[in-house]
Amino acid sequence: MTDIDDTPAPQGQLTLKLLASRQDTNLHGDIPGGWLVARMDEAAEVAAGREALGRTANVAIEAMDFLCPVRVGSMVNIFTRVSEIGHSSIKIDVEVWIRAPHERDPHELHKVTEARFVMVALDENGRIRGVRQQD
Repeated sequence: MTDIDDTPAPQGQLTLKLLASRQDTNLHGDIPGGWLVARMDEAAEVAAGREALGRTANVAIEAMDFLCPVRVGSMVNIFTRVSEIGHSSIKIDVEVWIRAPHERDPHELHKVTEARFVMVALDENGRIRGVRQQD
């Protein structure tokens, strides 16, 4: 995680990119935070799986604040960065940046949230294993 920058920019690798569509809304027509957290979890799993060389599972999410809403039609960009690798765990910093539906500049992104996801490597039976062991 980073402190506030003068010129904020996404940190890490673009891991997941998707469109927030009408089918993703709640009863009020808004994109709910839970939908966004689920997508962040998917991105963290992809990033952790690369490091673990296999299956991983989320065991914790550190604090998360939402800075702006995600509107229908927004392009959601989820960036990941490995921050720490332990014996069986991998900490992944996840940032969400969006391009608003009517944004004139196609490169203009707005930060929505960030969190650290703690993932553990799993074997074929779902038990915790060492990160660098082959399944």
